[in-house]
Amino acid sequence: MGNKKAYIITGPTSGIGYETALELAKHGTVILVGRNHEKLEQVQKTIKDNGQNAVSVVCDISDVISVRRAAQQIIELNLPLGGLLNNAGIMSSKATKSKQGFDMTYATNHLGAFALTEALAPHLPDGANVVFIASAIENPERKPAKVMGMKGGRYISAEASARGEWKEGGSKMAGTDAYATSKQCILASSFAFARETPRLHFNAVDPGITRGTNLGGESTNAIVRFIFGHLLAILPPFSKYSSTPKKSAKVITKILTDTSGNTGVYYDEKGQPMQGSEQVRDIKFQDRVVAETRALLAKVK
Repeated sequence: MGNKKAYIITGPTSGIGYETALELAKHGTVILVGRNHEKLEQVQKTIKDNGQNAVSVVCDISDVISVRRAAQQIIELNLPLGGLLNNAGIMSSKATKSKQGFDMTYATNHLGAFALTEALAPHLPDGANVVFIASAIENPERKPAKVMGMKGGRYISAEASARGEWKEGGSKMAGTDAYATSKQCILASSFAFARETPRLHFNAVDPGITRGTNLGGESTNAIVRFIFGHLLAILPPFSKYSSTPKKSAKVITKILTDTSGNTGVYYDEKGQPMQGSEQVRDIKFQDRVVAETRALLAKVK
């Protein structure tokens, strides 16, 4: 791999993103994309103290205008880009709105990652990798989701999702439908992108149930944070899906720096190919999500 390539990572200041930024720095320059300037500086300093290289770009992934501006800044850095990791994500139990008035979870996990990918894809060289962090919560048939009463992705349309509206009969746990739907949409998009743009490689990773992440940040209630961050990782039947940020970082970095040309693959927490929900595997559904997302984003000026 050498150390000549530059890798873009969103959400690099905590949890899986932080560990992955440190791991990626072994392979080249890391372009750190996040909303908190001070935290970005700290990660950048840690990487530089390790004798490696990083640059920071301030961006609020939930804000489409901010994403487009950040993409332009990344292009102007004129670094030899090797790949993009769409890692930033939230799971909020409170329904809040983004700058554009979109549901915050949907805007962060799907719209922001989608907009950044679309803006950067033409500037990525042939063979570059784009990786999305997905979640098996999108699949209502997956055992941990079933046990917890989660109902998977509840997609009506991109417009409805942006308004925070989900198909009826969803989960009773606040914020879960928004999270599952946002992750289903970005997973569907990754499969569609892989078919549309064969010169690049688009893959997704489910990092499993990961101890020590701050997925919901301050907006998630303490109970949900405890369940996802600690309890599920040690309880059967969930423990077989468990991982840690350090382990996840190694798996994700391997996929992002891979030169085998794999595309359209969905990997589990151990880096093995897995299947998404029946809906997300439907090509018509994939194409509909992409078309509706593009139409929605085109209205943001």
